[in-house]
Amino acid sequence: MLAATTLRGQGGASKAPSVVLPRPVALGYDNFSVRASNWKAPRLLEYATTLGADSLFISDLEAFESLEEASLRKLREDADARNVTIHVGTWSVCPTSKAFRPANGSAQEQLSKAIRTARIVGSPVIRVVLGTWEDRLTPGGIGRHMDSLVSVLKGGRSEALDANVKIAVENHAGDMRADELAALVEMSGRDFVGVNYDSGNSLWTLENPVDALEILAPYIVTTSLRDGVVTEIPTGCRVKWTAMGDGQVDFVRFMPRFAELCPGVPIHIETISGVGRDLPFLEDAFWNAWPRLEGQSLARFIRVMRRKAPMAPTTTKPNDPAEQRREIERSLAYCKQTLGLGLRTTKVGPA
Repeated sequence: MLAATTLRGQGGASKAPSVVLPRPVALGYDNFSVRASNWKAPRLLEYATTLGADSLFISDLEAFESLEEASLRKLREDADARNVTIHVGTWSVCPTSKAFRPANGSAQEQLSKAIRTARIVGSPVIRVVLGTWEDRLTPGGIGRHMDSLVSVLKGGRSEALDANVKIAVENHAGDMRADELAALVEMSGRDFVGVNYDSGNSLWTLENPVDALEILAPYIVTTSLRDGVVTEIPTGCRVKWTAMGDGQVDFVRFMPRFAELCPGVPIHIETISGVGRDLPFLEDAFWNAWPRLEGQSLARFIRVMRRKAPMAPTTTKPNDPAEQRREIERSLAYCKQTLGLGLRTTKVGPA
């Protein structure tokens, strides 16, 4: 096993991580973590440097100052000079989903624009999503939307291959469980489609994120991770997303497996603290959305709920720019100091 690099803590003192990884893992952040700051790509890149990040995930095209080739090429040159990798994303390209935005063009047009952007800026991936948990309750269930998305993805195959860009479909907002997303990739084609894995969204589908990792690892090409607290309520449970290290997800177990199973894939942290969702799995109507969920999988999810959670600080102002920056900075510090992530020995501190 390769010993992790000694990292510098917030106070400046050297501290060995608690987790030893089998290989180094790049660490970065998703721009949605600092969404209230309304920063465009150049400022996001500057902040990545301040954080000592190896990678920056710009997960929506609206965050770019311009999609003109000259502007994108300059951003790529600036990122190369800072030794920061850029991953790019867009939103739903599933025309049957409630989350799809037809005002931005057809699904094929939106996918094509995203692939082009990723190619020019040097991103090896373009993140897309199907939709949200509400799609599971529409006529035909999630299967109808999966078929719709597969058709769009296949339409972009040649362009993605020519651009050397993998389309990374996210498990997004409770739309697909890990086995469904794996099936979607296989139906579309593993040569040009992969997965953007989101641990927080696994909790919304009653999955233990460690179990979801084991299923999706062969397909994962990028990530958006966060922690979460699962608490029992009379109708089932409540999931609340938290900063890294403040929740019940077993990242001490997760990260060595990720490093082993997903070589070369960066960890991006996407803090969305203060957001919660009730999952009333003790009510019969809840299961209309999950007709094939197995009891054993639910039991493994309940184990997450039964894990003792740290005394998580309460985020009282989740939409405050300064609070969002504190959350991502604290999360990256935890990832470096405890989980052994990151390729740099750089202090994590305020911009």
